[in-house]
Amino acid sequence: MFIVAVVGSKKSGKTTAVETLVRGLTRRGYKVATFKHIPEARFTMDTKGKDTWRHAKAGARTVISVAPNELTVIRKVDTTKYSLEQLVAECEEDVEIIILEGFKKLIGQNLAVPKIVAAKTTDEVLEASGYYRPILALVGSIPTEAAKPKIPYVDVLKEPEKLVDLVDQKASFLLKENGNAKKD
Repeated sequence: MFIVAVVGSKKSGKTTAVETLVRGLTRRGYKVATFKHIPEARFTMDTKGKDTWRHAKAGARTVISVAPNELTVIRKVDTTKYSLEQLVAECEEDVEIIILEGFKKLIGQNLAVPKIVAAKTTDEVLEASGYYRPILALVGSIPTEAAKPKIPYVDVLKEPEKLVDLVDQKASFLLKENGNAKKD
């Protein structure tokens, strides 16, 4: 399994980069999963008053809702102490690429997870290059002079395939190396 993270500040282009990658990589035959970090402590996917919410409120630690085209698992757990490995273990077994959106503290210095940094300013690029390792690419509305020569800058809106190519090259190399070549 190959993991890549898209990190950056609010409104910097993270979700646009994730959408571009998911669209492009699935079109190329990869099985892709995404994980989205939501930092708001009181956030819930569940809706107050709905049956699933009532089940959890009554004490169920896991609630599974099954609809004709969707299966949702809601677990009431403290995720603040989860490791990357624990999160990945929650994923489907047949996924080849996991794209993380956010998770700055969890993956910032993890050398096994390449990062795509979405930035709006030169200062954000400088801060990111001091914090994240390794950086695969820069995206977002940063000024072109902010892009460091060793880190490719990709304008996701104008050249989405360039970002997909970067991740595809890295993923296909690592998947082949581990004996899990992409299934076309």
